[in-house]
Amino acid sequence: MSHFINRQRNVLDFAISSLLRRRLKNISLLLLYTLIVALVASLIFFVQSLKREAALLLKDAPDIVVQQLMAGRHDLIKTSNMERIAAIRGVTEVAPRQWGYYFDPVFGANYTVMVDTALGYDSGNAIIGQGVARNQRIAAGDIFTLRNAQNTPLLLNVKEVLPYESELLASDMILMAPRDFTLLFGFPEDAATDLAVTVANPRETITIAGKIAEMIPNSRPILKSEILRTYDSIFDWRGGLMVTILLISILSFVIFAWDKAAGLSAEEKRETGILKSIGWETSDILLLKFWEGSAVSLSAFLLGVAAAYIHVFFFSAPLFAPVLKGWSVLYPAFRLKPHIDLYQLSTLFFLTVMPYTAATILPSWLTATTDADSAMRS
Repeated sequence: MSHFINRQRNVLDFAISSLLRRRLKNISLLLLYTLIVALVASLIFFVQSLKREAALLLKDAPDIVVQQLMAGRHDLIKTSNMERIAAIRGVTEVAPRQWGYYFDPVFGANYTVMVDTALGYDSGNAIIGQGVARNQRIAAGDIFTLRNAQNTPLLLNVKEVLPYESELLASDMILMAPRDFTLLFGFPEDAATDLAVTVANPRETITIAGKIAEMIPNSRPILKSEILRTYDSIFDWRGGLMVTILLISILSFVIFAWDKAAGLSAEEKRETGILKSIGWETSDILLLKFWEGSAVSLSAFLLGVAAAYIHVFFFSAPLFAPVLKGWSVLYPAFRLKPHIDLYQLSTLFFLTVMPYTAATILPSWLTATTDADSAMRS
């Protein structure tokens, strides 16, 4: 066992010294290799962390959201439907939700405006998200203005700014009292944007949703699981879009690796011939090239993953955030909690480390199987 370990260590030492003799070429290769790994790993880390963050934030979402459709589009739903839904066996609570979108022409931003029942009759006050506070340059205690349905100013006092932990879903949110919401949009008193339904047994959710669809014509019950799948699909699609954009860089590296597999340089062939002439076996040369390829690819992989970790979890992925977060103006600014998908990281390892390592062994085997004199003359 000690003989095997010493042999591996000696070959590895020789492989490192061989790489250092061609340091300029190998450093440029290492930088390109690291950059490709870092970009792809950043996408993996960022997408998985966003999906996990969305799942955590949506865990308290309603079991079923009931919407009314008109001509295939989302319409207001009558609050009189609440009693009929509450009568269904298994439904524990039905609550109306009033929300909508407000476009601010001054700052060119869309806000999500929602009734907060905790404010009750506390009219004239609002709770805003971090994105709204940054966009309007306001803080708790300040006053800001919105234009209501009659095009007159609606003055609101900032009672509270939502914490950073809620930025993923509430960056553009304004929470206000029911009366202010009615004044802002001219909202009907007997209507809601949708209904939030709580179910006692999660296994009965699909059955209850089917009963609601039959009970209320042109209604659309949306399950919490469907909302989570939608978020996953959106983040996966946007991550795939970024990979497509990076495809040119990835393709360049693939071409480079293929060129590496096409054959060794004249200097490397001469080195192989010299090693054979002094008594190295073919297996020894293949082991040497294996360690050379492994040293470069493993170093690039570890450096790339470390750079991706810093890029995503310390600097909030500034390269990809505008595309993946999805806000047009009010980009949420938050620091993601580290979450690494080991399966995808392992896939990235095999797609980057293994091909390059194999690309260094194949041409070396072709050269090592020739006689030493021919290898040195080439």
